[in-house]
Amino acid sequence: MTSTEHFESGCMYHIYSHANGKDLLFMEESNYHYFLDKLLKYIAPIADIYAYCLMPNHFHLLVRFKDLENNKVTNEHQYLMKPFSNFLNSYVKAYNKRYNRRGALFLDFLKRKRVQDEKYLLKLLHYIHNNPVHHGFVSQAEKWKYSSYNSYVNIEKSSTVERKEILKYFETKDDFLDYHKSNVEYDFMNLE
Repeated sequence: MTSTEHFESGCMYHIYSHANGKDLLFMEESNYHYFLDKLLKYIAPIADIYAYCLMPNHFHLLVRFKDLENNKVTNEHQYLMKPFSNFLNSYVKAYNKRYNRRGALFLDFLKRKRVQDEKYLLKLLHYIHNNPVHHGFVSQAEKWKYSSYNSYVNIEKSSTVERKEILKYFETKDDFLDYHKSNVEYDFMNLE
């Protein structure tokens, strides 16, 4: 499948985008927090958020769209895409105002790939949480503050990340941790 396939309710997706050119999406800690606040405001009502990772110049999300209650939606993709448009536009407007800049912050379109099997799901989860390690920002996933990894590590704390569905794939928390510390071969053509 291409990275521009249509959204469907009830389906799980890897959603990602990159900054335009050499721009940064996040210049300071408050940017990360603001982005996550907007993610919850716009996306949590339509999708369960299973994982995320915010990097200085790109982000990754793993979400499952909720089933639509309104059967009168004529264009499901457009209906589900609108909150993402509002989400990213609200972030860009605030970012541009704060840093006195103009123009596009993100690349032209939101990339997405439907998650269709367990093998891909688990590799994707590993990939998202280990992205800061892969890019050399930290030596271990738990050292990166802007991902959902520590939400899974600190399972006793409440979280806006929907962890239950993902944790079903691991017998124990230690299995989850060991999997994330293991070497996983990524087929980048299939992950992005």
